[in-house]
Amino acid sequence: MLRVRFAPSPTGFLHVGSARTFIFNWLYARRNWGTMVLRLDDTDVERNTEASVNSIFEGLRWLDLGWDQEYKQS
Repeated sequence: MLRVRFAPSPTGFLHVGSARTFIFNWLYARRNWGTMVLRLDDTDVERNTEASVNSIFEGLRWLDLGWDQEYKQS
């Protein structure tokens, strides 16, 4: 089974380039009956903020596409 992921680092706001990558990955997953995974990589602990995490979720929800699985990776 195909699994496609989007793994932003929560160090800032979701921007157009990241949104575009999410859309392309989502379309590819849906076209090929795959799974869309949202993975938050919090490896940059000095710059990670809860506001950034919330901003990413808010921006992705605004796109109204959704994802199938969610992971938080340290």
